[in-house]
Amino acid sequence: MKSAKKGFDLKRNHLVLILLIAALVLMIWSGVVNYRHRRAEEAQLQAMQSVLTPATPASPADAAAEAAEEDKSPLQGKPAPAFTLETLQGQKVSLANYKGKAVLVNFMATWCAPCKVETPWLIELRKQYGPQGFEILGVSTDDLDKDDEKQNAQDKEDIAKFVNHMHIDYPVLIDGDSISHPYGGIDALPSSFFVDRTGKVVAYTVGLHDRSELEANIKKAIASGGA
Repeated sequence: MKSAKKGFDLKRNHLVLILLIAALVLMIWSGVVNYRHRRAEEAQLQAMQSVLTPATPASPADAAAEAAEEDKSPLQGKPAPAFTLETLQGQKVSLANYKGKAVLVNFMATWCAPCKVETPWLIELRKQYGPQGFEILGVSTDDLDKDDEKQNAQDKEDIAKFVNHMHIDYPVLIDGDSISHPYGGIDALPSSFFVDRTGKVVAYTVGLHDRSELEANIKKAIASGGA
């Protein structure tokens, strides 16, 4: 009887040991997967930025000057051009509706890889600064075939899928190319215009920028133009 009990205890100890080892292996494997995932995200961000920024600038001063020149817009310090566009649901939205709020007019597209990196940051920043009177208007520049009703519906459906996939919870307007000219021509995406409470453009960025820079421009828009 004692021998059988010892055998049972030994098997139980072996089972416990095996389970502990399995749990340890699982923890290590999970850590490795998470580490690789973070490294992949960092590599993706660096790859996006390398397209927009020279890998070896001549000097820090030249790099700063070039970045400042890149992010200049003729609209800086001027009223943001008025526009009215439709949402995917057909509701008309005007920039004038948001007077008194700080607004980020963000030109983007479903095929824009940097936009996919930036969008989660925008969602978080809107949640953080929305209570202070901040809003984002996503302006899709995706092509719409207005001459083909069926294709036009498919184009809108593709944009809607992107919005749902990215969990975008701010207004997304379509047919952004129709207002591209008043905004100086949108030559690269994402292009973002930071509009203060009076409707004036106080900052502009083109291409992928750090989350901290986006946040700084949002704060600038919120603070400018009065309470």
